Amino acid sequence: MTQNRPAADSSIRPAISVDPATGRKVFNTRAAKASAKITGKGYSVNADGHLKELPPPPPGAVFNAQEQARYREFSEARRGAADYMAMDGEFEHYLQDVYSAPPIERAALDDECEVLVIGAGFAGLLLWHKLQAAGFADVRFCEKGGDVGGTWYWNRYPGIACDVESYSYLPLLEEMEYIPSMKFASGFEILEYCQAMAAKFGFYDRCLFHTTVEATVWDEQTGRWTVRTDRGDAMRARYVILANGILTSPKLARIHGMAAFEGESFHTSRWDYNVDLEGKRVGIIGTGATAVQVIPEIAKVVGELYVFQRTPSSIDVRDQRATDPAEVAEWAKAPGWARARRKRFARISSGRTAIKANDDYLAGRVDDFKERKEHTRKLPPEELVQRQLNTNFRIMEQIRARVDAIVEDGATAQALKPYYPYGCKRPTFHDEYLPTFNLDHVHLVDTAPMGVQEINERGVVHDGVEYPLDVLIYATGFQWMATSTFNMVTGRAGVTLSEKWQRHGTRTFLGLHSRGFPNLFIVSGPQGGGGSFNFTDAIDTHGDYIVWMLTEMRDKAWNVVDVTEEAEAGYAEHCRLADIATAPLRDCLSYYNGHGEAEPGSLAYYGGGNWHKWRLAAQESLDPYLFEFTPERTAQLAG
Repeated sequence: MTQNRPAADSSIRPAISVDPATGRKVFNTRAAKASAKITGKGYSVNADGHLKELPPPPPGAVFNAQEQARYREFSEARRGAADYMAMDGEFEHYLQDVYSAPPIERAALDDECEVLVIGAGFAGLLLWHKLQAAGFADVRFCEKGGDVGGTWYWNRYPGIACDVESYSYLPLLEEMEYIPSMKFASGFEILEYCQAMAAKFGFYDRCLFHTTVEATVWDEQTGRWTVRTDRGDAMRARYVILANGILTSPKLARIHGMAAFEGESFHTSRWDYNVDLEGKRVGIIGTGATAVQVIPEIAKVVGELYVFQRTPSSIDVRDQRATDPAEVAEWAKAPGWARARRKRFARISSGRTAIKANDDYLAGRVDDFKERKEHTRKLPPEELVQRQLNTNFRIMEQIRARVDAIVEDGATAQALKPYYPYGCKRPTFHDEYLPTFNLDHVHLVDTAPMGVQEINERGVVHDGVEYPLDVLIYATGFQWMATSTFNMVTGRAGVTLSEKWQRHGTRTFLGLHSRGFPNLFIVSGPQGGGGSFNFTDAIDTHGDYIVWMLTEMRDKAWNVVDVTEEAEAGYAEHCRLADIATAPLRDCLSYYNGHGEAEPGSLAYYGGGNWHKWRLAAQESLDPYLFEFTPERTAQLAG
């Protein structure tokens, strides 16, 4: 799937025009691609069968006291090592958009719309599709990138692919009449799919690209948000929706001397395709989900590759495959096949089962994804958690055995073995990553437990050894559920969203509302549930909820909605208790728990299907909501 935009498109139409039929503004701010060099692929199909199966678990593998102590030692040795910093000052160049041509020149906007959405990734695209279908036409979007895609716009590194099967992950497949080419689609294919969705549904006319929101301030008198941007805009909107994602703000590890490095350097979320890696001495810092995809690809072209690892990832089987033409023919005969498949996917409660994505179950050829065990008694939550820990331990034993079966050097193999509960850190999947360390020119530099401490003008220095480099790549990840937008949203009483949460702890209702910030909706943010191991579930569910709320307000002629203090406090406490109950499954230091520093319930939601119970009860009773008229509207009604 390729979307070729006419080179002269921006010169044919002005950046901002007015539709004579509706009187609404139409935008033409999509930027051209910066370079034809920006291209690539994701996971390839690997025919080597022994790389596609985990070794059997060792007999009697149990997560006993001795193994638990080993896990704690592994984790505690790394406490305090996660020291990250924002990309500003001398490091702000790492945030530059290297994928698009310069922004389209346009006038600043000082006008009004009904709904303003921040973000043009999956969430933004899905919201537009749902809002449009519900009759909300006065909608616009702000996106800091030069095109749609969100995560898939910013992340274009070699080897990028989704970790969830694409037949369940990509939204609106039936509406688009599209079937992904691979089970785990390349990020480049996903980006093109996003572009195709935007073109088909008229999204490009609604979006201001290369536009970063800098402040969003509530006006009590008018019941409007004023949204100010880096392009000089001061737009007013009745509703604001934050749909800018949970892993979009990249972070850098704080390392002494990093500004002194004289070679080329960049973050994986701003991959510089103008830097030729062929034959070069290349270092990469980080071995998380991104690096696991990058390393096998760049190892094919570099001269020497040094992988600086603090904590190993769990490298599970991927077993990539191309889409079978027989499947295409089968699905074409079944209207709603993708929605049904995603619904079955959402029933899976085990992360590894979900990610492995059994085709027979997801296609509906069998009724369940596993053989169900019958228990003679109802198991208490503590016992259920312990059983899951035992299962996770056996999986991790298999993953560690896979390292021994593939990696030839004993010391390297030992360093690549992770010791933490399965799923405590983001699981990774690849069939070429481990074999890469058998190549003579690929070197694992084990920097455990505290990571790289020094960089000089020539390269990385660790344990007194200097590793001279031509190129240094930072695969140091993203801020988790901590987008800068929260610092810039000012609600009632002049308090920002970040200030409120810092003073009182993270408090939301359903993760979508926060008291004191009326008419504001947060998609897939802290405490936001309703999803599964497939992120698309959450944004689909959140989108449906937002459209329900806006429709309810339109039908009842309300123009302001907030939530009660009791509802917010009750839900926040529920999130805290749900987090505590499942905390043993995440007993390690990762971005999921703020590297061990986040308060229970302050980040992701771990309450399973209970989120839907809270949502349904709220929608049926409307008790958690405070519906109001603005003073302006009240005066109109009185008159």
